[in-house]
Amino acid sequence: MKVSVIIPAYNEAERIGAVLEPLLSAPSVGEIVVVDDGSTDGTAEVADGYGVHVVRLPVNRGKAAAMAAGVANAQGDVLLFLDADLTGLRVHHVEDMIRAYAEGDADVVIGVFREGRMATDLSQRIASFLSGQRVMSRKNWERASGAVEDTEFGIEAALTKLALKEGWRQKKVVLCGVSHVRKEEKRGFWAGMVDRMAMYWDVLKSFFKKI
Repeated sequence: MKVSVIIPAYNEAERIGAVLEPLLSAPSVGEIVVVDDGSTDGTAEVADGYGVHVVRLPVNRGKAAAMAAGVANAQGDVLLFLDADLTGLRVHHVEDMIRAYAEGDADVVIGVFREGRMATDLSQRIASFLSGQRVMSRKNWERASGAVEDTEFGIEAALTKLALKEGWRQKKVVLCGVSHVRKEEKRGFWAGMVDRMAMYWDVLKSFFKKI
């Protein structure tokens, strides 16, 4: 089982190293693909410095398109998607998710935050299906790709909707101590809030999109 880790990244030069370092030490990871989604801050150069496979998109196309580009450039039959702004990620978190998938009783494994930060813990208790940390087969991604390709930040909602429709078995893995940097922290309160509202709109559209 070759596992390809795919990390869509937009202006995450300051944060992506904290995600790549544990991945490079994880024995079950076969390859790491970072998709630089039109960044302007040197994200691709930072990722290059870690010796991983970097895919550069010339313009920002959104999370769903970046994930699709990562899959197109990956070799593994099993795909582990991770956000580029995670904090607290450790090797055992990565191995726990891959091991849970390898047990064979789930078609999708979703990693959920606990004991990281209050705000992100709460949001994932309310809507764990929106987590960007998930493992699935390439085969199922290819079944989903036509339905999710233009969902942008609504991709997790779209994947969950398709999983329910097709009866995919889902399993959750608790990622203790893991969280992520909020948009308001990255871009300032007002700009971050605008980005957050745009993300919520993408999610809402995904719920009403025909799958």
